[in-house]
Amino acid sequence: MTKVFIVGEAGTTGLRLRTRLSSRPDLELLKINDSLRKDPEELRRPIEKADFVFLCLPDEAAIEICKLAKGTKARLIDCSTAHRTALDWTYGFPELSSSHKESLGSAKYVSSPGCHASGFIALIYPLISQGILPKDALLACTSLTGYSGGGKNMISEYEATDRNSIFSSPRLYSLEQNHKHLPEIVVQCGLNSAPTFLPIVGDFYAGMLTTITIHHSQLNKPYDVKALRDCYHKHYDQSPLIHVMDEAPSALYAGTFAGRDDMALYVSGNAERLTLCSLFDNLGKGASGAAIQCLNMMCHLPEETGLVFNQKTN
Repeated sequence: MTKVFIVGEAGTTGLRLRTRLSSRPDLELLKINDSLRKDPEELRRPIEKADFVFLCLPDEAAIEICKLAKGTKARLIDCSTAHRTALDWTYGFPELSSSHKESLGSAKYVSSPGCHASGFIALIYPLISQGILPKDALLACTSLTGYSGGGKNMISEYEATDRNSIFSSPRLYSLEQNHKHLPEIVVQCGLNSAPTFLPIVGDFYAGMLTTITIHHSQLNKPYDVKALRDCYHKHYDQSPLIHVMDEAPSALYAGTFAGRDDMALYVSGNAERLTLCSLFDNLGKGASGAAIQCLNMMCHLPEETGLVFNQKTN
């Protein structure tokens, strides 16, 4: 059996990972006494036994565990921001290209994508790679997430019995345009400059809706809604976890994919402007679902093994 150790399993991503992986007969989940989870010597023991180690930790802690794992056989899947632009780490988004997909099979170190970044990159990478959108395009993005994306502290704020009524309204943050996912977005899409980015937390537990609006004049040549949708179909046609919708509804709800590990892409607009949307779960395809997809491909299993998704989404 493949031995897996989750460092930081008490967090939201770690808990979802354990839930998804615990029922799989091909995996053995290694454990550590919770009281010893910060003891390097105790952590080293399961790491030495593990075939795969998931890092569900803040950046600095993830870097320390990487040092601790050196010299072991363990292959690392980092769910933090620490290594998403590192040249010696494989970026865990297999749908982006055949080289992304192939590199996962033999990768020792894999960085799992960020939630907001996943929604943005899924929409923009195909347009850049197909020469539809120039790399110097000035883009703007709004991304609405459930409060679970803020971790245990934010969850406690929103679910407190005596919470402040202000939490019933949307929370706009990162107003200084320094969100931690921006470097990842720029590097992985090959953009010349970061987009303006507006992340928003809503009063719902899980789900994410990432939206990018562009003018037709920003494209290298004219594409109507159907033609652009066809470009996405061409790029994601073989993906079991990213669905390109043939029609866009008049409204989208950010919590629609809560509990799922797949993503839907929508194209809508008119003769002047286009609206591109990605709809998914910030804890699914935006976190633990993406990390498990990487594990599957590193084990040479079908990428959707053990994941929750709808094969007939439309």
